Amino acid sequence: MRFAHLTPGSASAPELYVERGERFVAVRELGEAFDTLQELVEAGPDALKRIRAALETLPASAGLSPADATYAPAVINPPVVLAVGLNYDEHASELARDNDSGPVLFTLFPNSLNAHNATVELPTRLSEEVDYEGELGVVIGRAAKNVTPEEALDYVFGYTAINDITARNIQFSEPQWSRCKSFDGFTPIGPVVVTADEIPDPQVLHIATDVDGLRVQDSTTEFMIRSVAELISSISQSLTILPGTVISTGSPGGAGRSRKPPLYLVEGTEVTVTIEKIGAVTTHCVQI
Repeated sequence: MRFAHLTPGSASAPELYVERGERFVAVRELGEAFDTLQELVEAGPDALKRIRAALETLPASAGLSPADATYAPAVINPPVVLAVGLNYDEHASELARDNDSGPVLFTLFPNSLNAHNATVELPTRLSEEVDYEGELGVVIGRAAKNVTPEEALDYVFGYTAINDITARNIQFSEPQWSRCKSFDGFTPIGPVVVTADEIPDPQVLHIATDVDGLRVQDSTTEFMIRSVAELISSISQSLTILPGTVISTGSPGGAGRSRKPPLYLVEGTEVTVTIEKIGAVTTHCVQI
């Protein structure tokens, strides 16, 4: 199944919807009192079974067209967003960074979460080196502690697409990476979260990023240095990964900083991150 947060028409707040064909059905209309994906994740697998069964009873015309709604971030109020740096050799090389010591882990602040087809404000007073990074996002389905790589995927609720926007000058001037990636709206995520049963192997997904129609990243998740299962296992050795936690699993090569001349985001830039079996999350850039 595919879930999204949508704000229909003149409504003031987003609501959790499930995709059905080319339309979306509000989860509340299926008899489930979940306003957010986080609530659904915490409810456990039985809730998914009930939603799937209820969908099968609806007529084909039921639901809302996405054209009649605005997307909100595909994940709202997760316990934490964990980001993994340097998880593809090519990206580590283009940033001239060492990735041999283990996963580079940092957090993204909740204010950075942004929606599909929304705008991101580029803080030109602080950075004129704002870059894109297409990444596979993983949503954890149940508490994970000391799990093995062999069982790690059993803890996944679903997958999404992320653009891990980064102020490069700040990244290279500070010893930690949370601030440079956590400006308001710097983490577009979505447009949907696809449940894990639809993606049995997250290491065979095509991932691409386009900037104003130019293909700048073109790779597959098979080139991750540490697989999704290995990342979950490694992180769970030091902490309990709570249900709803998002893990952004790193970006392949092709970042704007590595291009000659560099390709940074500016006023009017449109960035689209596309991941096979998930979809495309698009961001429109404006300067402030």
